[in-house]
Amino acid sequence: MSGFVFNEKPIQIESGDGPYLYDDSGTEYLDMGASYACVPLGHGHEAVDGAVRDQLDDLTYVQASYPNAARTELYEKLAATAPDPIDKTWLCNSGTEANEAALKFARSATGNSKIIATMQGFHGRTMGALATTWKQKYKKMYEPLIGDVEFVPYDDSEELADAVDDETAAVIVEPVQGEGGINPASAEFLETAREATAEAGAALIFDEVQTGMGRTGRLWACEQAGVVPDMITSAKGLGNGFPIGATLCREWIAENYGSHASTFSGGPVVSAAANATVSTIVEDDVPGHAAEMGDYILTELESAIGDEVREVRGEGLMIGVEVGRGANKALKELALNHGVLALPAGRTVVRLLPPLTIEEEEADAVVAALTDVIAEDDT
Repeated sequence: MSGFVFNEKPIQIESGDGPYLYDDSGTEYLDMGASYACVPLGHGHEAVDGAVRDQLDDLTYVQASYPNAARTELYEKLAATAPDPIDKTWLCNSGTEANEAALKFARSATGNSKIIATMQGFHGRTMGALATTWKQKYKKMYEPLIGDVEFVPYDDSEELADAVDDETAAVIVEPVQGEGGINPASAEFLETAREATAEAGAALIFDEVQTGMGRTGRLWACEQAGVVPDMITSAKGLGNGFPIGATLCREWIAENYGSHASTFSGGPVVSAAANATVSTIVEDDVPGHAAEMGDYILTELESAIGDEVREVRGEGLMIGVEVGRGANKALKELALNHGVLALPAGRTVVRLLPPLTIEEEEADAVVAALTDVIAEDDT
């Protein structure tokens, strides 16, 4: 094959329906993470796909300097979903671009350069976002990256408070670390981040690229702690499979954002997809369903394999199972022997990020599959 960017899996996916994917031989797989949290409503969702088809009949593309109904609607819809007083939206094409914009906006709005990020955090692969990503394996070969970035231990309130000073432009943090191992932050840590940045005149950025759009049982994960940042970044679940990202801002950030821009910012087709996605998530209380199903899976996993693994943890339908050996072997067995596609989160965590619309039937299937894989490993 001519491709070289991705390490391709030995399964060629050809179609999808709800929580299921099908390969080129017709084999069915339960999607518990193969789509990286990008299809919260499942594959082939009628409302999203219908909105895209309708938009294609009217207009495929116009640059963001020209108003367009789909884009304007999305600006207003996202502002309405964000916690007050966040009410401004900048659109882009991916999570790393959303974080890149947030970092630039923070430096422009504050006049400072220092960025504080967390150990084990992951914020993307562009040069700015990559500089705030912890693991060396992602960035060593691309250095030097942007400078003046400092890392503090995740969920360590004292270390964070000590690091924030008058030279700080921003603190960027995931309310629940995804790539870092499915690690939820305490409310105390998020509150400390808010207090410290407000006192220093710095921007607080919550990276909700993976946690947003109902993934953790709330529309935005930060709602659980009742902490409102200066910026929220979103992407993965925003377009139900279509490539779109967003940086949601308070007024003081938007007034001083600089001259950042993007050619494909909020194109009509992806805006139509995002409008249908957000509307369905809100109107159907998808976050509430995610909370219910997440609690069910966590309870069932704890009962079935709690004594056999290091830990089962997560929020909503963002779940990590820390196995006692490398996660990749477990993932291979899940896919090839049980028809379940999941993800790693670090070297020892199996990560579950299914569509938020799954029901108990699918939940029971993944619990049974993981139970079998853990039992096989112990024999």
